[in-house]
Amino acid sequence: MGAVLAFVAGAVNAGGFLLVGHYTSHMSGILSAVAETAALGATGLAAGGAVAVLCFLLGAALSAILINWGRRHAPRQAAALPLFLEAVLLLLVGALGGWMGTAPAMLGLCFAMGLQNATVTKLSGARIRTTHMTGVVTDLGIELGKLGYRNRPGTPPVRADRARMRLLATILAGFVAGGVAGALGFLRLPLAAAALPSPSAARGRDDPGGGRAVSGPGIRPARCRALSGPAGRYLWR
Repeated sequence: MGAVLAFVAGAVNAGGFLLVGHYTSHMSGILSAVAETAALGATGLAAGGAVAVLCFLLGAALSAILINWGRRHAPRQAAALPLFLEAVLLLLVGALGGWMGTAPAMLGLCFAMGLQNATVTKLSGARIRTTHMTGVVTDLGIELGKLGYRNRPGTPPVRADRARMRLLATILAGFVAGGVAGALGFLRLPLAAAALPSPSAARGRDDPGGGRAVSGPGIRPARCRALSGPAGRYLWR
């Protein structure tokens, strides 16, 4: 199940980026953006990022509630409710994302990924994650280090957990494969047509609101503005 859910998270992350311009399956980047925009005085952008993190948090909290309820009433199907709810949310965003707007789509994806991450965390005893790969890559590197370590006679042997290595590699491969599938699916399904930029946006014309149109194949036109000061950074809005 870990590899399948990692595939889903990879697809949501890549397809969601093309839809809303942000990665939604992990919160590290969003929290960094919140801190950066707050420091630069863009309080509206910082507040928007904080709401996205809150949606992820609420999704994780709801997952815990549903799993604990399921363990008492239907132990063999404890994960069914949160995963079903996640599937419904992803279907709604997939079907309506091109029309509901960037903010609702992003919040829905963050909520769904919070549901999934908490579900896998509880079911695995916090041993694996599927919505972000930093810990997976780190753990895989640790096991590779154990595998390459030369044991000396008379010392406690260091042995790699090969079964765990296979699991981690499978999850990592699932996430990458899901990312490819999510991006290709977004670009080829009818949803992409609703998200395609207008001809003026495709030329990169500055819009009346003072921002520059940023676009690409199959990407929703998004405006960004340059913040004054030494930062000279462009931020989505």
